[in-house]
Amino acid sequence: MAFRNIISVVLSLPRWIKRFTALCVDSALCVLTLWLAFSLRLDTWDFLSGVQLMTIPVSLAIALPLFVVNGLYRAIFRYIGWAAFLAIIRAIALYGVLFMLVFTFISVPGIPRTVGIMQPLLLLLAISISRLVTRQILGAPYRRELSKNAQRNVLIYGAGTVGRQLASALLNGGQLSVRGYLDDDKHLHGALINGVRVYAPHELKDAVTLLNVKTVLLAVPNISAERRMAIIESLRGVGVAVRLVPNVSEIAQGRVHMADFQELAIDDLLGRPPVKPFEELLKRNIKDKVVMVTGAGGSIGSELCRQILQIGPERLILFEQNEFTLYSIHAELVRNDPSKEDIVVALLGSVRDAKRMADIMESFKPHTIYHAAAYKHVPIVEQNPVEGISNNVLGTLETARVAIEKGVKSFVLVSTDKAVRPTNIMGASKRVAELVLQALAVKNPDITFSMVRFGNVLGSSGSVVPLFRQQIANGGPITLTDSEMTRYFMTIPEASQLVIQAGAMATGGDVFVLDMGEPVKIIDLARRMVELSGMTIKDETNPDGDIEFVMTGQRPGEKLYEELLIGDNPAETTHPRIMTAREEFFPWPQLQSMLEKLKSAMDVNDLVEVRKLMGTMVSGYRPSADIVDLVMMRQRENDTLLDPFTETPTG
Repeated sequence: MAFRNIISVVLSLPRWIKRFTALCVDSALCVLTLWLAFSLRLDTWDFLSGVQLMTIPVSLAIALPLFVVNGLYRAIFRYIGWAAFLAIIRAIALYGVLFMLVFTFISVPGIPRTVGIMQPLLLLLAISISRLVTRQILGAPYRRELSKNAQRNVLIYGAGTVGRQLASALLNGGQLSVRGYLDDDKHLHGALINGVRVYAPHELKDAVTLLNVKTVLLAVPNISAERRMAIIESLRGVGVAVRLVPNVSEIAQGRVHMADFQELAIDDLLGRPPVKPFEELLKRNIKDKVVMVTGAGGSIGSELCRQILQIGPERLILFEQNEFTLYSIHAELVRNDPSKEDIVVALLGSVRDAKRMADIMESFKPHTIYHAAAYKHVPIVEQNPVEGISNNVLGTLETARVAIEKGVKSFVLVSTDKAVRPTNIMGASKRVAELVLQALAVKNPDITFSMVRFGNVLGSSGSVVPLFRQQIANGGPITLTDSEMTRYFMTIPEASQLVIQAGAMATGGDVFVLDMGEPVKIIDLARRMVELSGMTIKDETNPDGDIEFVMTGQRPGEKLYEELLIGDNPAETTHPRIMTAREEFFPWPQLQSMLEKLKSAMDVNDLVEVRKLMGTMVSGYRPSADIVDLVMMRQRENDTLLDPFTETPTG
């Protein structure tokens, strides 16, 4: 206990006292190694005398300034690592050159030339040992305390350069204790790296138990996406949290803290690698052109803005009705690249305001419009059907009409898989928006209308991933609507890149469908997230688990399974992840008449007529139970009970 108190007192001393003490110790080591060099050379242990004393001021005059300049007193000794030892080697190498120049090459009578060679080598050894001893004495008690805390014990997956640098940085950081490495290289298995053992991946479970480890840090930056996902999959169910290491530049700085480690990226949770984008398609409608993004503050809209700005437009117009989200994406884009401040224009407004849209397009003359503005949250739109249809359908119509009038060349609608045989207003409204553009494309060949349909994007507002992460952090439970709920998933960056590429391939009226891979059960995604967080699932087979799943039932308008195609005749394109769908639509005169009736019904809030017209326009639309109940209630008010699906009298 007394020793620990002494260590605490030493560590609490002012920084200048510690540096002065180190300077005095190094001065003493210079004198000590001079005496030792003379003693070894002359085979006697006598004190320095006569001309020999001349070596002391010369040594100090050369050594101390070099040590200060090379930062030997800036390092924190209890965290000292390889970088500090390199500085010691560099400083003493320079010292050795100058010292040998004086006493070996020029020489001084009475001083053996070999002293000029022996003393720098002895000084290097002495200072290195002093630093190691200091690190061991001052840092060992703290490291022993860390090793007792299982939450701070980690394994590093990857014993390569990055893994070793990470281990050194963690030692300097003092917050985590590296208990071992995992590596695929058979030649490293069983080896020790700075006293830390390297384990084979199949020894993971035993290592976790033996070393009392709760976290595995992935330090394998230069591997394929397939191999990375295989590694992550192998870490599931072991009871360890998996974290990503900071970038190499942060590790190279030598100090890494727990807060620097990130949760697994969303594409790691998805379990499949994204396809590399086609550069020519990305640039076709964006490079050196004026581009406008509606709904620029939304999940997809904001990512489109990020992608577009990287490609190099002449100007990027951010159009959004929500002031805060518009401010957020504009501030982010400008902060990331201040040189683009004059290129990015943030404009407030609604896509339903034709005059506002006309003024903007007249002023900036956009070549390409990505129409991402939409109300998309199914339960919210289900409870506000008129507002949802007004924004998603009439907003698209007004924007498209103005785009035709102002000479826009390319118009891309961001659509959804919920537009296929929809059971909710949101999906039905997006399908009507598609019908609008399909009909207008035939009537207006000078503008290329297209729409891109895809499923859920991981990490968007309202996505299950942020929700599940928050629920896991809170200790559960995780809420699921149904154990059979299945969705297609894609990351926001990949979806945005594919939207841009699909729009570049359009010829007019195209309905593009993104290949979302295999559908994923929501419960499987939740299970994967729990296991990769180092926790277990609480159920009948494991009543002592950490996180419980609670089924809440389907929300209004939700489907168990989503589809991407109305028909069964998709055609391939030049991109492996993009298909085109050949789907029927109404000629513009017929659709225009339906839309006028729809607007009239919406103006008087006639939900019965709105539902009827939506059912007429959208193939396969079956309204949710809540809407059915509302229609039945309205019909009862009129003393006429009609079936809400067929509009025929019931018994």
